[in-house]
Amino acid sequence: MVTGKRAGPDTYGHEGGHHHRDVSGGWLRPAVFGAMDGLVTNVSLITGVGGSGLPAHTLILTGLAGLAAGAFSMATGEFVSVSSQNELVGSEVRKERYELENHPELERRELAAAYEERGVEPELAYLVAAQLSWDVDKALSVHIQEELGVDPDDLPSPVTAGGASLVFFAIGAIIPLVPYLAGINSLRLAVGLAAVAAFVGGGVVARLTGRSFLLGALRQLLLAAAAAVLTFGIGHLLGSVASS
Repeated sequence: MVTGKRAGPDTYGHEGGHHHRDVSGGWLRPAVFGAMDGLVTNVSLITGVGGSGLPAHTLILTGLAGLAAGAFSMATGEFVSVSSQNELVGSEVRKERYELENHPELERRELAAAYEERGVEPELAYLVAAQLSWDVDKALSVHIQEELGVDPDDLPSPVTAGGASLVFFAIGAIIPLVPYLAGINSLRLAVGLAAVAAFVGGGVVARLTGRSFLLGALRQLLLAAAAAVLTFGIGHLLGSVASS
């Protein structure tokens, strides 16, 4: 009978070791960036138009145009950016495979040197590199991770990144428009909703990344407030000049 020691609770109190969240799926960054960008962009547009004294229907049209243009722009940018990054990785993978197939000993020594830099003894480093090099595909994955810092089998999806950016930008951008779409012509209410959303959104993101809710919330609120105040001042100034 084979017996073994059962893993006890880890530092966080979990039995059998700890687990990491998926940080490479390619959706969290564009979703967070999209939501915050949509919120700040549209509350800035709305305060700018509101500060100029233009009527509510102009403000609504401006906000909806900003939502549509920004969402599609963000989605396109994320899709192209992630696609280009993946294509670059693909190019490097092909180059590395060629080197492994045509200069295997040189690549083994290169990998061994990388392990030596991390404190592994030279003989052991070479033995590990040689063992990993028996299978070209496994060796390729290790070389790419060591040299580029990415896993070629776990690259982010351009569609996921673009879709997350589009959806969450639209969600963020619609928040300051809600009062006007509901027939309530109140710039203060629109700004108030945007402030609450910025505070909560910044706090939630901070908690997801292991930081203080309050500090993350206040940081996002201050950034959104600065943008809104600046565009309101510009809109008010331009409105005064146009009416004089």
